Amino acid sequence: MSLPKTLAEDVARNLVMVARLIDEDPDEAYAYARIALRLASRVAAVREAAGFAAYATQKYAEALAEFRAARRMTGSVDLWPVMADCERGLGRPERAMAMAGEPEVQKLDKAGQVEMRLVAAGARRDMGQIDAAIVTLQGPELASHSVQPWTPRLRYAYADALLEAGREDEAREWFGKALEADKDGSTDASDRLAALDGVEFVDVLGDDETAEADAADEVAPRAEDPHEGRDAEDGARADADHDDEQDEDDEDDEQDGSADGSVKA
Repeated sequence: MSLPKTLAEDVARNLVMVARLIDEDPDEAYAYARIALRLASRVAAVREAAGFAAYATQKYAEALAEFRAARRMTGSVDLWPVMADCERGLGRPERAMAMAGEPEVQKLDKAGQVEMRLVAAGARRDMGQIDAAIVTLQGPELASHSVQPWTPRLRYAYADALLEAGREDEAREWFGKALEADKDGSTDASDRLAALDGVEFVDVLGDDETAEADAADEVAPRAEDPHEGRDAEDGARADADHDDEQDEDDEDDEQDGSADGSVKA
């Protein structure tokens, strides 16, 4: 569907913001997606973007509705795995498992099929079938030494399932393999390995927090010494007494001098 130029530009700007913010600020991305949806609800790309924004904010029913709409418009099966994961999010792992056995899965590319396997394994775990989840993740993609974009997540999911099954040594091995493949830091495999090895991280003040603390110390009033003011008063009183005594001595000298007949030059 084509849009008037000005409207198309407005929609495009909102979609760009969705893509830019969806990882860092999903709520803000969702707000932009809703604007785009109001402007062009009959555009498949808008429905898909709205679906991913809703999915990122865990609005699974809304996300599923948008993905279904986008699929009806395009006839594509690319969204099949994320649609199944929405079913998991809605507490319906059985439906996700049913979708994993549908003919649409065979139409997915390799990345899509791996994604579907991850969703199916997650559904198995939702149903308490941890051993079945482990078997679901096994396959040529897991055993391959070739690193693909989906490799870190597949190895990580396998390690996590092994750990849940109590197979700690194997889990450590696969968390290590996930870390080797994870050049972009898309998983927290390094943290999981550290936890298994008993390494504990301690948070310390960052540079900004330290600077703020120092500034607060400079601005905070210095606590007064309760003796300081008293000492100053005592000193002033002693000086005054000394001056009074000096004045009395001078007066005595003048009287003595007058008696002697001496005159001050």
